[in-house]
Amino acid sequence: MEWGGRTLSVEVGKLALQANSSCTVRYGDTVLLATATISKNTRDGIDFLPLMVNFEEKLYAAGKIKGSRFIKREGRPSEEAILSGRLVDRAIRPLFDENLRRDVQVILTALSFDGEVDSQIPAMIAASVALSISSIPWKGPIAGVRVGQIDGQWKINTTIAERLVSNVDIVVAGTPEKVIMVEAGCKETPEDQVVEAMQFGAQAMAPVLDFINKIQNEVGQTKLDLFGKENEQEMALQAVEKEADEVVASHVEDWIFNSPKIDRRERVALVDKFSEAIAEMLKAKEVDEKIAKIVLGRVKIYVEKYITERIIKKDQRLDGRSLTDVRALSAEIGLLPRTHGTAMFMRGDTQVLSVVTLGAPGDVQTLDTMEEEGTKRYMHHYSDTPATYGETGPLRGPGNRAIGHGALAERALEPMLPDENEFPYAMRVVSEVLGSNGSSSMASVCGSTLSLMDAGVPIKKPVAGIAMGLASDKSGNWKVITDLQDVEDGPGGMDFKIAGTRDGVTAIQMDTKTEGLSWDIVKQTFAQSKEARHKILDFMGKIIAEPRAELSAYAPRIVTININPDKIRDVIGPGGKMINKIIAETGVSIDIEDNGRVFVTSSDAAGMEKAVQWVKDLTREVKAGEVFEGTVVRLEDFGAFVNVLPGQDGLVHVSEIAWTRTNKPSDVMSLGDKVKVIVKEIDSMNRISLSMKQLLPKPEGFVEQPPFERGPRPPHRGGGGGRGRDR
Repeated sequence: MEWGGRTLSVEVGKLALQANSSCTVRYGDTVLLATATISKNTRDGIDFLPLMVNFEEKLYAAGKIKGSRFIKREGRPSEEAILSGRLVDRAIRPLFDENLRRDVQVILTALSFDGEVDSQIPAMIAASVALSISSIPWKGPIAGVRVGQIDGQWKINTTIAERLVSNVDIVVAGTPEKVIMVEAGCKETPEDQVVEAMQFGAQAMAPVLDFINKIQNEVGQTKLDLFGKENEQEMALQAVEKEADEVVASHVEDWIFNSPKIDRRERVALVDKFSEAIAEMLKAKEVDEKIAKIVLGRVKIYVEKYITERIIKKDQRLDGRSLTDVRALSAEIGLLPRTHGTAMFMRGDTQVLSVVTLGAPGDVQTLDTMEEEGTKRYMHHYSDTPATYGETGPLRGPGNRAIGHGALAERALEPMLPDENEFPYAMRVVSEVLGSNGSSSMASVCGSTLSLMDAGVPIKKPVAGIAMGLASDKSGNWKVITDLQDVEDGPGGMDFKIAGTRDGVTAIQMDTKTEGLSWDIVKQTFAQSKEARHKILDFMGKIIAEPRAELSAYAPRIVTININPDKIRDVIGPGGKMINKIIAETGVSIDIEDNGRVFVTSSDAAGMEKAVQWVKDLTREVKAGEVFEGTVVRLEDFGAFVNVLPGQDGLVHVSEIAWTRTNKPSDVMSLGDKVKVIVKEIDSMNRISLSMKQLLPKPEGFVEQPPFERGPRPPHRGGGGGRGRDR
């Protein structure tokens, strides 16, 4: 089919035939292979859907070989690949039955990348097709689309180049009627325009959904019946769950809503209390151990059901807030003595410490993935530990969730960063999440803003973020809630994160536990989030109203020098000898761009001054009439060569040394002497003629002698020169 100006094609029955289902999706010349597989056995004792979505980024798809000299094969997934996998996961997960306990894996492999069509939209469609034609129970299909704004007009599936100039970059997944997933980066786009862009994209999904339905009707397999009445264990589990639900229902008033539960510990204690009561009931009824384990793993869900119900019916939240209230806010800046900028931001029990480090332009991150090349000057890294959640566990590297949260906060701040010409620093912010209880990623946005301003980074405007939740039931009743936290994120909920300035949205990330959000819910969410964001920005403005005027004393300083690009080789020197000498002797770092911009970075003022002058001297173009104090570097009978600038020597002819006659330069100077000279002229071959005598007073009565003329050369006598025997 034709879609968005390109051909979208799906092929089945050719590749990966051992999987439950497989397909290739081609859009332009970007090709994705999708496989969907389900395990034969049920995983006992788990209380979650075991879905895995993996995005396999292959460098051969873009005609690349890995840049490392020692490792040439793909290794750990890049952050870009992880984010692509998360994008698809969040789009397809809500349409699985939450009671499914068989492992399901969707693998998306990039086989070809054309440099124009990004891989995420074809990957999402490939996953939808593979699941639709498989025997795996799934309530799809869905479609995904990317929306940009080119010349003031909405456009679907903008190219990678077009995304650089577009004011919005929004990925929407779902159907024309309901939104399941949103991921967006915007340049202060008003909320109504964001909704308009989302609706434009959703309408563009209709032909793709018809296309997928047609494919499913032609080649789709019969879905497995994993939840039929013949499943005795499932029936037994449902019966026990009903009894557990009755335990919770009997204590809604005296345990749950007897008093506001403001602190997270109170809410955890509440769930623990129900866990103990249900455990006693299971023990008394001698429930099978496997079923008991599953039920006890779902106690929080049983409690969340009644919290959601109370929000819908009475607008009552567990901590006593109204539906639009933001939790108590707290913040502080300048906490750490030697870092370049710090801020602590708290919203309720969520606490984030954000720390800024400023570096030289050479500290930027090099990007070398299937789709990305170049550098990145602003990096945001999200970091948490088991203690963040009041738990214990091994410390490992950042997981997919941490990478996703870091990327979201990074995207939220990027539009407000100063231009590179104004502020050439590399910037890294690490958000140490010290307590998580409801949108630590949006707290990271707030903490990052405060820490950047504390560091003196001249950001254009402060950015804040808020997570919006949803209480909904199967009857279609719903309420949007501001500032989502723990037990409010139950079945029928959503996690709709929106960040921005006072004037518009900069980043969005939404996923839901429903089968999609209506447009009424979406519009209400944006309206409430704007109000909440302004409240948070008001609070942040009381902590620090604008970026500090000066950088931290411990942050490096950068001096920018613009030189003739032809002089770059003079600064670098043969084999890098000169630039390495400057760095070694001054302790600075030097970065040179092809256009002649030289960045000298140092925390030492004296070293900085020396290095800057050194570079200027190396690239300075000598002009007639300039005076230098140079060093004698070579002596000849006809004159002395004097070094006036690094790498630049000039000749003082013997007749230009003094007003009186000088027989030869060595009579009046030695190697290494410092002499004062003036530039007489620079000839067409860039040879520098110098004079010493023109800086000296002319003797009284001095008469200019005519130029010396050699007489006829005497005949050569004798061999070998020197003192011949004939003499």
